[in-house]
Amino acid sequence: MDRPDVVLAAFERGEPRVGEAVIGLALHHDDPAAVLPTVARALESADREVRRQGVIALAHVARLHRTVDRRCLELLRRCPRGNEADDDLWSFVPHRELPPWSWRHHLRERLVDRLRRPFD
Repeated sequence: MDRPDVVLAAFERGEPRVGEAVIGLALHHDDPAAVLPTVARALESADREVRRQGVIALAHVARLHRTVDRRCLELLRRCPRGNEADDDLWSFVPHRELPPWSWRHHLRERLVDRLRRPFD
């Protein structure tokens, strides 16, 4: 899947596998600015599985394009921490582009890890 308009039309029709199409779009489209609005649509879905697939799609966008937009970050904040997108955003997007809540989550993780292994 490489056409955002087709995926958005699938949302409008209520297609049951639209979340999979969002992941496919994230993996196959070369313009993150065209993909991120569709990912945001998945992240704000009423369907829990589509939201989960939106998180996975956002992780792919972060890994492949090293970017994210504010809308997706705002929607991701509603999701439980420690998901695929949290980790890939922290690993692949410049930290200065990430919000404070993301820093808090990852710095706490690093501090705990460091306290467990102080001399590694």
